[in-house]
Amino acid sequence: MKKLFGVIGDPIAQSMSPVMHNDAFERVGIDAYYHPFHVQPAHLSAAVQGMKAIGVNGFNVTIPHKAAIIPLLDRVDPLAKSIGAVNTVVWENDGWTGYNTDGSGFVRGLQEEYGTSLEGKNMLVIGAGGAARAIYYTLAFEGAGRIDIANRTVEKGLELLNGCPVPVEGAAFSVAEAAEQLEVYDIIVQTTSIGMVPLTDESPLPVDRLKQGTFLSDIIYNPLETKIMREAKLRGARVQSGLKMFVYQGALAFEKWTGLTPDTKRMEEVVLNQLEEKNVNN
Repeated sequence: MKKLFGVIGDPIAQSMSPVMHNDAFERVGIDAYYHPFHVQPAHLSAAVQGMKAIGVNGFNVTIPHKAAIIPLLDRVDPLAKSIGAVNTVVWENDGWTGYNTDGSGFVRGLQEEYGTSLEGKNMLVIGAGGAARAIYYTLAFEGAGRIDIANRTVEKGLELLNGCPVPVEGAAFSVAEAAEQLEVYDIIVQTTSIGMVPLTDESPLPVDRLKQGTFLSDIIYNPLETKIMREAKLRGARVQSGLKMFVYQGALAFEKWTGLTPDTKRMEEVVLNQLEEKNVNN
């Protein structure tokens, strides 16, 4: 019998997870199908129960459900619990277990392209949602020198800082305050949905104060180059899209569902081909 997996989010039409995972299942010889489920916040509880009712084997969780889903699960991995967000759910031991592969996936992709150690670097994380928390905590574990938060509401940024289980120097700023001191950062990580399809003409903050050589990583992968990335390049920054994070967090989820390690190079190629095809058709 074909196994069923999926991803829930609002919106969900932009997700490349289905094409990536369906190809990976075929490559390893697993009879399975991965489906995108559009779930609005008001229907999240019913959706989780529905997943159980129809025998889904596992699913991913994306914006805006990563924190809200936690009380609806049977068990939550300690790391995901400390982060306060779940992006991967596995059916195991007759119940739903929530995990978080965002932070590990992001750091693996960042290290691959940044090329040097993250220790002692001054970093800024834009946003304070579920993805930001996962990335912040993982970067703290990696020994970053300082990690500041820029968010529309400073209070939410402070909550993220104060909840971090690893001691790390950092402060919370408004977006406007952070924009006035961008020159102090070696690495900037953009974790909000601003700039993602269909909001491609928007940017989370101006980059006029960005210093040359700064590494800016935007976790958005659709489009592959967001407005803030384009503007940062004009200021002499090195930039990275969210493609590698997307691939690596997906590979970690695939391993939890199947016990098998997928071909990440192939996964990246599949997503790139799909994105290029969408751009041609549009």
